[in-house]
Amino acid sequence: MLRCGQTKNVFQFDGCALKGAASGRSCPFSDRTARVTTLSPLATHNADTIDALLDAAFGQDRHGRTAYAIRTGMRWLPELSYGLADDAGTFVGLLQSWPVALHGDDGACTALIMVGPVAVLPERQGEGFGKLLMDRLIADADAQTNGPLMMIGDPEYYGRFWGFGANMTAQWRAPGPVEQRRLLARDMPGVAPLPMLSGMLGPRPV
Repeated sequence: MLRCGQTKNVFQFDGCALKGAASGRSCPFSDRTARVTTLSPLATHNADTIDALLDAAFGQDRHGRTAYAIRTGMRWLPELSYGLADDAGTFVGLLQSWPVALHGDDGACTALIMVGPVAVLPERQGEGFGKLLMDRLIADADAQTNGPLMMIGDPEYYGRFWGFGANMTAQWRAPGPVEQRRLLARDMPGVAPLPMLSGMLGPRPV
């Protein structure tokens, strides 16, 4: 378990074999519909393009969501954030990850990585793009072992495919409304299991 202010060495990505998305290179993949998709670092995409996709997926009022309050003032992590284009070059999906923390009732501060949003164009949902983004995030995050993951999401879906659960978050609070069953966490290989803690989620102290 990482306390706030502690960091592990960030894995340096090289090539497309497993962790190439953060290397600055684009990596081709074939999805289940046999289309070729290209996964690349989100930092290589235009900010306006990113915002337009987020607006399309979540609405222009998305900034009022609890997830935004948890990560307020933070910058997304370039090594764990991705963009996805289809075979025609259309920007169809993205995933962002953020540095956040659990500010414990005992005064301790536990560093976490917040996963999401996972955004796909509404007209392209159901084609496997979101799963492709999550698969890459989990592979890269497990290689880095830079802290437990947390997210707000569907427990059945994210639990079934990637091992997220709400057991560890029963005493967590958020700076806004959230269903407790949708407040999820996932331990990381090589990192001590996340203990049962109580506290408030919020930005990670620099």
